[in-house]
Amino acid sequence: MLRIIAGEFKGRRLKTPAGRTVRPTGDRVKEAWFSILQQSIPDARVLDLYAGSGALGLEALSRGAAQVDFVENHRASLAAIRDNAATLKVEARVTIHRSDAMRFAERLQPGAYDIAFADPPYASEDAAHLAAVFRSAPFAQVFSVEHSAARDIGGDDTRRYGDTAVTFLYAPQ
Repeated sequence: MLRIIAGEFKGRRLKTPAGRTVRPTGDRVKEAWFSILQQSIPDARVLDLYAGSGALGLEALSRGAAQVDFVENHRASLAAIRDNAATLKVEARVTIHRSDAMRFAERLQPGAYDIAFADPPYASEDAAHLAAVFRSAPFAQVFSVEHSAARDIGGDDTRRYGDTAVTFLYAPQ
């Protein structure tokens, strides 16, 4: 069961995409991830790349983010994001982009967002490629990527939780 952990929508269940394999971020990892970012979330402009069900972006909204852009290209995931936003009545604070997440990230300007999340497929090289894209054009103040703990993607701070890791990259000040 996928749910919002804290904030305005705490405990609310989220739909997951039908008909495709989605690896939702576990509650333990999500709680640790958001406790690291908590000070940056209020009133933030958030980007959720490889959004899946939209759980990371919706968690940010629940915790006080101003608005979230979701980027996803799978039809079932897009439907789940739309349904979850409607259930939580946050459609006015959400923009959904049907796009390839890597191409979307490559076109971003520096400083486009306050916080960005990405949860690309573990089997791909997308996590490391996204880190490189961020280094060349830091599109958020903080960018965090979930990936296999077996991989190092060259971030500023990596936290490991079993076979999952979350790497944080920070824009130069």
